[in-house]
Amino acid sequence: AQLVFDKQLHRFPAFSGDTPIQIMGATILPQSLWVLAGAIAVFAGLWAFFTKTLTGRAVLATSNNRLAAQLVGINTNWVMTLSFALSAAIGALAGVLVTPITNTSYDVGIALALKGFAAAMLGGMGSPIGALVGGILLGLIEALTAGYISSVYKDAAAFVVILIVLFAMPQGIFGRKSTDRV
Repeated sequence: AQLVFDKQLHRFPAFSGDTPIQIMGATILPQSLWVLAGAIAVFAGLWAFFTKTLTGRAVLATSNNRLAAQLVGINTNWVMTLSFALSAAIGALAGVLVTPITNTSYDVGIALALKGFAAAMLGGMGSPIGALVGGILLGLIEALTAGYISSVYKDAAAFVVILIVLFAMPQGIFGRKSTDRV
């Protein structure tokens, strides 16, 4: 990618300008509100898709047991393609919303993916509400780390969270403890 896009950092303009907003004494960039609104919209859309539509239930069935989904007549190849396309669209939306906040380079996705993984682990793997809550908590932890310790350690907070979650509560906040039936 660096051969095509070069190694320079690029900055894209924010949707609503760069003037910070004061909310209850906190300074917030308007683009952060776009990110929050986008996350809530995606969460609500996915919740409606998975709970209210037949296609969403087919996706859930395929993710739980692909063979059983095939046996009841679900075209699992189509469902896998749909799932891949849906995840690509959500990733593209996230990239468009986050890009004005961060500098963009050829390798920016690695750090964001690791932070997303840390948020999903914190909230509980397999729990959509857990991923959303985990992302918000991880953002708060990073902000508090930058404010009270040093902004140098802000990115390290995500990895410390991964270690703490793995040791203290491997299922995450909203995850279920795995049990084996005998």
